[in-house]
Order: sequence, then C-alpha cells, then structure tokens
Amino acid sequence: MESLQFLVIGKNQEILDTLKRIIENNEGWKAEIKSDENVCYDYIKENQVDIVLLSSGLDEEFENEMKTFCQNLDKDVKVIDHYGGGSGLLKNEVYALFPNLQP
Repeated sequence: MESLQFLVIGKNQEILDTLKRIIENNEGWKAEIKSDENVCYDYIKENQVDIVLLSSGLDEEFENEMKTFCQNLDKDVKVIDHYGGGSGLLKNEVYALFPNLQP
C-alpha cells in the first residue's frame, strides 16, 4: 500500500481528532492536524504532504488562499474540501484523486 501524508485543517478539535483516527485507520495513511491556519503554510513547505484536507470552521478566504498556495507549489499537493459524511465518503474523495490506490 502506498503511503499518503495528510494535513487536516479545521477549527473543531473533536472533528479533527476523529478525522485523524479515520485517516490513520487506513494502512499507510498518516495525518497531522492543525487548527491554526497561520502555521499551515510553513508546515506544507517543510514536510511531505500529499493531501490538504479542509475541514469545518475555516473561512472561505483562507480556503481559497490555501488552494492557490498548493497549486503554486513545486510539489503535487491535492486539496479536499471535506465537511463530513463519514469514512466512506472520505475514502471516495481520496480515491478520486489517487485512483491507483483503490482496492
């Protein structure tokens, strides 16, 4: 199984903790969670990140800035707007971006 590194950004700590648990329930998937938008840019620059998962509580301006920031990087970082729907939806969102990972 190919490994994926997630950065999950949101404002609700319980949701962030749940997303981390759901993500890391998949072999090879690891998640870092952040609730402070200001540290996310440096984190992405300094660490391997395959997917930025935007969770609830973020303002639209930050979300748009983050999408633009990721598109302009020298590395390929995908962005998922994820506002709930369970682990099945999250997996489908990931598989849509990485179809080769589908079992």
